[in-house]
Amino acid sequence: MAYRLKLVPEHTNIDFFRWQRITFGGSVALVIVAIIASFIIGLNFGIDFRGGTTIRTESTAPVDVAAYRQAMQPLGLGDVSITEVFDPTFGPDKHVAMIRIQAQEGSESATPETVQKIETALKGVDGAVSFQSVESVGPKVSGELIRTAILSVLAGTVAICVYIWLRFEWQFALGAVVALVHDIALTIGIFSVFQLKFDLTIIAALLTILGYSINDTVVVFDRLRENLIRYKTTPLRDLCNLSVNETLSRTVMTSGTTLIALIALLIFGGDVIRGFVFAMTWGVLVGTYSSVYVAKNVVLMLGVKRDWGKKDDGAAGTQFATGK
Repeated sequence: MAYRLKLVPEHTNIDFFRWQRITFGGSVALVIVAIIASFIIGLNFGIDFRGGTTIRTESTAPVDVAAYRQAMQPLGLGDVSITEVFDPTFGPDKHVAMIRIQAQEGSESATPETVQKIETALKGVDGAVSFQSVESVGPKVSGELIRTAILSVLAGTVAICVYIWLRFEWQFALGAVVALVHDIALTIGIFSVFQLKFDLTIIAALLTILGYSINDTVVVFDRLRENLIRYKTTPLRDLCNLSVNETLSRTVMTSGTTLIALIALLIFGGDVIRGFVFAMTWGVLVGTYSSVYVAKNVVLMLGVKRDWGKKDDGAAGTQFATGK
């Protein structure tokens, strides 16, 4: 006899609209606070967006990232990122690392004296280390990266909106976009409030959150569309509740297993990926919440047509919101 793990009973009857003013209204308020915080407090941009100096090191000894970071800490260089470079063409005695240092006050790049201090500090850890290249990224390039990052997130959101519109109806597309704006705004807001480092890896996390959130939302919308055809006279509010309840087990299992992996990475993954993993963890939480409490609320307010075989006569916004 097979036993299946069930975090949620197969049949639930939760009224997700019971606290609608608190859940949906609270989400709207938090989004507004997050946007205001982003403009007033600002983001703690990393080296990718502020500019700085990139140093490529090479050594015959394995790279010890923690030892490198500890050796450079007394120099007071601010934001320093150290990553080991892996390449299948490297021989067994070739170990490469990339060190990125934020732009220093009064200078776009690290001065030769600063570079010399860094080299001296690292040689105290690894006498065989050598600097293969020293390159600087100015504020102009960093500004272009910020614009490109914003455009990439907007492009992803628009593409998702078009997909939902084509697959379902414009009401579903608008609900999905509102949920995505909710997720992205709250993620950026928490990075602004706590002044966590915001770099290109966080942009990658935001794009991943877009995909994860819309996947969960589409599952709920797909079940809602099936129920709209199956139950032709049931009020839309009841159908929204039914659809979320029917997909609740899948939602909890998917989000739960994802969070287990993310929390493990958050604890044991190290400083290099911690920002990315934190953004993903937060994004999974708010993405799951928005699929249940935000997206369907927008659809309920707009209403949807019931007969998918007929053309929309323009009354889709009210026809089934009242259950007629």
